[in-house]
Amino acid sequence: MTRRRVIIAILVLVAITAVALAVALRSTPDAHPPEHAATEHPESDIAYYTCPMHPSVEQPEPGKCPICGMTLTPVTKTDLREGTVVVDEVRRQQIGVRIGTAEVRPLVLEIRAVGRVQYDETRLSDVNLRMSGWVQKLLVDETGQRVKKGQILFTLYSPELYAAQVELLSALREQKDGSVTVLADLAGASKQRLRLLGMSDGQIQRLMRRGKPWEHMPITAPTSGYVIEKAVVEGASVEAGTRVYRIADLSRVWIDADVYEADLPHLKVGQPVRVELPYVQNTSFDGRLDYIYPTLNEKTRTARARIVLPNEDLQLKPDMYANVVLDVDLGPRLAVPDSAVVYTGPRRLVFVDLGEGRLRPTEVKLGVHAGAFYEIVDGLKEGDRVVTSGNFLIAAESRIRSAIEYWGSGADHAGH
Repeated sequence: MTRRRVIIAILVLVAITAVALAVALRSTPDAHPPEHAATEHPESDIAYYTCPMHPSVEQPEPGKCPICGMTLTPVTKTDLREGTVVVDEVRRQQIGVRIGTAEVRPLVLEIRAVGRVQYDETRLSDVNLRMSGWVQKLLVDETGQRVKKGQILFTLYSPELYAAQVELLSALREQKDGSVTVLADLAGASKQRLRLLGMSDGQIQRLMRRGKPWEHMPITAPTSGYVIEKAVVEGASVEAGTRVYRIADLSRVWIDADVYEADLPHLKVGQPVRVELPYVQNTSFDGRLDYIYPTLNEKTRTARARIVLPNEDLQLKPDMYANVVLDVDLGPRLAVPDSAVVYTGPRRLVFVDLGEGRLRPTEVKLGVHAGAFYEIVDGLKEGDRVVTSGNFLIAAESRIRSAIEYWGSGADHAGH
């Protein structure tokens, strides 16, 4: 009785296994849509048959996969030569394969460069002396001090300047007393001499009204701004030609950006620029490219580009570093996601989805890299479907199956 129960149990188990196997076979690729079915190929071009789920299976005749029961797919000699691989939809999901499309889209190239705040060279002024003398009273005695145009910087005693003042006043007195008219010419020459020594017309007029010379001549600021250099102290002896102050107007500054030579063809004077301070959050300045310097730094392979910015609140200080961003509108161009491109030796490849699970490596010529996209100059057409994720594993399998020369001699790996 026990033996009969064992036999019945075995028969039930066999029946259950048969039902399960039938269900499994119905869920295998035999029941998949037509695109997974074998494609008609000339017999002479077929190298072998393989399973999309188990590429290690290679059989000379069509049939079922001995592992999963899936219908075997033909692999042609052309596929082997071109490195085409067959990847079933289920396996694509397992290895994370994603498909994108080559399409024409507007591309914007973002050029980033490191910039440095500089003085506006057109707004620098020097205070130079045209005569020798001694500094008597120093009124602006600090570097960084703000001055206004016409403000007295210091007073100077100069024997040469004092003698020129006396000469003018004497000529004017003689002329007033009705002396020889040649004194009028002498007075004019004395005025010109004072101008050449650095006195303004206003100072000369005040001297004539005052009627006596200044022993300590006031030296005034030629422009408004900030003292960035001071080379004089009270009581110092100064020679003619000495630069005693340099004054900078900081209401406008320059940003000198170092742009790589590869980006130079995309630059032109007048294009909009955004300047960001890395240490100030959510702050940017909008300007325009003012000038591209004609020389290149041979060590860094960069050229300088200049941006002019207003700086009324003095937020931009000379020698600050800044991030410079230039957005170049390239217009509509054929492009693919940059993750679709495989670098291998001297070549750039993408895997084109041919349908029926077949993925073929195709050499492309790349243009600019804008954002997350590469411009495709040659090798693809609009609408081509390409692999955008998981192509590292596909590239490895393709390289194993194809001739090694296809992937370029000397290439030691394939990757994104």
